[in-house]
Amino acid sequence: MLKLPQPAWATPGFEAYGSTTTPTPKSTKGRFTLRGVVWMLVTVGLLVTSYRYAQHSRSRLSCADTGATKGPCQAHGSNRLETFQQCAINNLLGTGLPFLEKAVPIAVADYEERRDHLAEALVAEDVDAFVVEPGYTFKYYGNVSQPEWEVWEPEERPFLMVVRPVTDSDGKIKANTTFLCPSFEAERARLLGMPFTEEIKIVSWEEHWDPYTTLQQSDVFSSLRRTPRLMVDEEMRDFIQRGLASVGFDVVGLKGRVEEVRQIKTASEVEILRAVNTGTVEAVRQMRKCLYPGLTENQIAVALDDALRAAGMEPFFDIVLFDENASNPHGGTNGSKVLEAETFVLIDVGAHLYGYSSDICRTFFPPFLEKPADTDERSPRMAEKLKVWDIVFEAQTQSIRQFHENQTAASVDIAARNVIDEAGYPGTFTHRVGHGIGIKAHESPYLNKGNHQTLLKSGMAFTSEPGIYLVDKFGVRHEDVLLVQGDSEPELLTGSRAAGPWDP
Repeated sequence: MLKLPQPAWATPGFEAYGSTTTPTPKSTKGRFTLRGVVWMLVTVGLLVTSYRYAQHSRSRLSCADTGATKGPCQAHGSNRLETFQQCAINNLLGTGLPFLEKAVPIAVADYEERRDHLAEALVAEDVDAFVVEPGYTFKYYGNVSQPEWEVWEPEERPFLMVVRPVTDSDGKIKANTTFLCPSFEAERARLLGMPFTEEIKIVSWEEHWDPYTTLQQSDVFSSLRRTPRLMVDEEMRDFIQRGLASVGFDVVGLKGRVEEVRQIKTASEVEILRAVNTGTVEAVRQMRKCLYPGLTENQIAVALDDALRAAGMEPFFDIVLFDENASNPHGGTNGSKVLEAETFVLIDVGAHLYGYSSDICRTFFPPFLEKPADTDERSPRMAEKLKVWDIVFEAQTQSIRQFHENQTAASVDIAARNVIDEAGYPGTFTHRVGHGIGIKAHESPYLNKGNHQTLLKSGMAFTSEPGIYLVDKFGVRHEDVLLVQGDSEPELLTGSRAAGPWDP
């Protein structure tokens, strides 16, 4: 710590005018001494120096926070970061957000249609009811997620939606839905505003009852002449499945036509998926225009998230990785790496709109790196980056060509993997090529080279996201979302694919 000299007014022989302190010797009382004046000047000088040092330290801290240490940041680091963040927002809003024009929230009639399709699928699979607890599948059929029902934590009291197929007076199969609910929560269940045109039906159970026995003994299954066969999905917790089985229900896992109900998207779902995925790609493109040297991975992620929110989308993951950090597909580093001119930037980001997910990825150079002419000499490192970018793009192209009805899920992965292997990078593509996408970013079917059993169907939406990951060097991944359309070319739901490392 800097030790300041003793102030002049604290030295013997100094007394300010009008002082009431103990008198000093008559020879000095009532006037400044030369020694006191010197001490006062020294003190003032040191105080000024200390203040300037403190201000400089604050400026340096601000620049450290922004990751930039050169140019205007030395004096205005925080302002420059704020300008970057606002630039990303303004650029995206400046497009007019045309990608949002056709997307509308899912209506009550859509939910009723989904449940009726589910009822038809249950009959086809010889199942008496589909049973789900709050989660993504419950959200799909009843618009209630797990956090919306269990605010504090997933609790031990089962709240279940039971969808049964019934035949109406016209001979059509319709869904009949009942809820198994703790009695003290019944009114709260009604207040959820679930998408039904009529009042919901509830089978309630008291705390000292067995809820599964209560469901079994209710009139829900009274017309059956066999042991009720219930289908559940992967979100159903084990203790509930065991509880249902313990009282005599025949419990089976999700499969076949029932699984396809959620996999095959309606026109309304497609428009939302198109909007949120195209919008997410556009947010990356517009944010890229604002990048400057010295930004960190974390700072870019924050700016991108804010831009998405400004456009009405809600980000739920954002992976920003530079060079060698991107050789681990999902990161794992602390986000502090600094952006430089020849940095390869990999951004994998997802957002929600009306309950549906985007999941896109782009790999690119920052805008302040000038694109070299074809005749320009390139460093070996730059040359390899450009080569790998093109290989991954071609791998994605070949995988997209497999998106036709009745192709296997495996064929999509294998098409991409063959390109990468034949280009001399075997073993560097370390994950599956894609997955279904809807209300979850990752949902079935899954596109991996072992999934020969699953056939693609019209209306299924998938990601295609091949990559090459060179440890301690860099990683490249391209990800777009596509819709299967029979034997025709798949429909791109991300607006447009990347055009090059300078045009993502």
